Amino acid sequence: MVERRLIVLVVALALWSAGILGKLASIQLTHHEEYARKARAHQEVVRTLPAPRGSIYDRNGQPLAMSLPTQTVTVNPTKLPDLGVAAGLLEQVLHMQGSGLYAKLKQAYEEGRGYLVVKRQITPEEAESVRALPVDWIEIESASQRHYPKGTLAAHLLGGVDHLENGNAGIEQALDDLLHGEPGQELLLTDVKRRGIDSRQATEPKPGTAITLTIDERLQFVAETRLAAAVQDHGAASGSVVVMNPSTGDILALASFPSFDPNQPPETDQDARRENHATAVPFEPGSVFKVITLSAALETTNLRPETPIDCGRGEITLFGRTIHEAHGGYGVMPMAQVLIHSSNVGAIRVGMRVGQQNLYEYVRRFGFGQPTGIPLPGESRGRLRKLSGWTATSLASISMGQEISVTTIQIAQAVSVIANGGLLVKPRLVLKQGQQTAPQEPAVRVIKPETAFTMRQIMEGVVMPGGTGYPEARLAGYSAAGKTGSAQIFDFKTKHYTHNYNGSFAGMAPLTNPAIVVVVTLNGTHGDGGYGGRAAAPVFNAVATEALRLTDVPRDLPDEPGRTLEAAKAEPSSDLAIAGLGSGPNILQDVDDGEKPAESAGAVAVLGPVVPNFQGMTMRDVLTEAASRGLTILPDGSGVAKVQDPPPGSAVRQGERIRVRFAR
Repeated sequence: MVERRLIVLVVALALWSAGILGKLASIQLTHHEEYARKARAHQEVVRTLPAPRGSIYDRNGQPLAMSLPTQTVTVNPTKLPDLGVAAGLLEQVLHMQGSGLYAKLKQAYEEGRGYLVVKRQITPEEAESVRALPVDWIEIESASQRHYPKGTLAAHLLGGVDHLENGNAGIEQALDDLLHGEPGQELLLTDVKRRGIDSRQATEPKPGTAITLTIDERLQFVAETRLAAAVQDHGAASGSVVVMNPSTGDILALASFPSFDPNQPPETDQDARRENHATAVPFEPGSVFKVITLSAALETTNLRPETPIDCGRGEITLFGRTIHEAHGGYGVMPMAQVLIHSSNVGAIRVGMRVGQQNLYEYVRRFGFGQPTGIPLPGESRGRLRKLSGWTATSLASISMGQEISVTTIQIAQAVSVIANGGLLVKPRLVLKQGQQTAPQEPAVRVIKPETAFTMRQIMEGVVMPGGTGYPEARLAGYSAAGKTGSAQIFDFKTKHYTHNYNGSFAGMAPLTNPAIVVVVTLNGTHGDGGYGGRAAAPVFNAVATEALRLTDVPRDLPDEPGRTLEAAKAEPSSDLAIAGLGSGPNILQDVDDGEKPAESAGAVAVLGPVVPNFQGMTMRDVLTEAASRGLTILPDGSGVAKVQDPPPGSAVRQGERIRVRFAR
């Protein structure tokens, strides 16, 4: 009996041992990988290591945007022992009193969410306090914080990021794929309470590509400061400034007002301050657009700067619509003076000679009606109707800058065509991607070089005595050229033009080889001080002067000792005399829908020697003839004289230079 019991016991022990050995064999051999995987799942935690977002620099290497390491506190609401206690503890440690954390925890718990961000970007002191808590339901994650060290500077260019550091505006959004980088992974070994014991890096995060912009932060600061002051001084609603190198297309500054601080989250989804008025908000350009009209005329007709244009008595009626000059008529004057005095009637007369088809083609050639391709989201193409949509008076309207909408960046691109000798250059905002220079698209021929040269000479008259940009746009030590604009703003509700204006000025300097183009637009100005010559030209003066200084462009004019802007404003009126071009009052009047001249009205007087006709003469003959008359010549090129400014028959001030273009 005893032996039988021993046998049973031995058999039972043997079976029990066999079962244990079988189970061990199953665990260690058959299902080893499965159980090891489950063990690792309990002991190891895979954490994502965020990749530092690529920094953004200006052309001189000054940082404009960077990512700084920071930490984030998270919890698993489903594992909280008591929501109220947890909320109170976290609010005290993280200084979040009154944050409504309990309600957030309760909502996450009821929704079954296992992850909730409690607070981002905690301080080192707060991180130390959290780690000291004797609980296992709080985690601190490594993160990064996007920081814009210059605050509001270049905010519309840079844009911003969301809490996950995904770009949501500006360059941050446009180049998000390059800036974002690739996150890495870290394996964290934990104890039974999920507390970290050891860690090892599985994959290393790859930082985003650094971006170098073409802008100069010093010039950007000047542009933004001057723009903000002008908007406030003239009661405008908004404004923009673009500074561009006409040869390379590099954007040296791009300012928009009102501005914002990209370090702060948007107050609403439609924060109007974040609109980039230089690229995304089109407007009617007004008289600035007459530059395109005259350029098309020089290209497609036999009109020349000295060709007489009958501007009548200040009005013209087309198909039942009467268009007026702002302050009377000009009679007959050379086409160059049409631009210098910004005559609406004269521009319409010129546009009629150009014709609808040619004008439309050249407007498109200069880049209007299509985006420039600048790498900023939301760029507007403006508004240019197809020829089939033009009305009977569209030719007249577009000739003087109405019935078309443009952006400041489009105007800068178009004026650069005049400045660089007739080539359309795509604006460039990105100078480098990492260490690699950003590619540049080839320029496209738009107008002949001689047309561009002639237009520069005509536009110089705008900043000379008698022009609508004088004296505000006249630069000290540099020759310059430009065009004012004061477009009345159309009210779509009443279907009428208001007495508020888009005051603008587009200019270039120095004249012989322009290194910069500056375009200033103030939207919603009013009163006499809101015209382009009064409101926008001073901004051009300040920004262009600083741009020329920063780019080390040598001066090409002597300083005028004792001459100040106030003294220049007090100089007597001095229109260029026009001889032998027909009858009619040659009186300096207002120039376009609201464009007031720089001088008070008065009859034209002959102030100095009359310019002879140099065309067809050799350079030696020109210099000899000029010397005999006491005139100063600024020659360009070689061969025989082809183009001159001022035109023949004009009277010049003492010391005023005559520009003559020679060609073979």
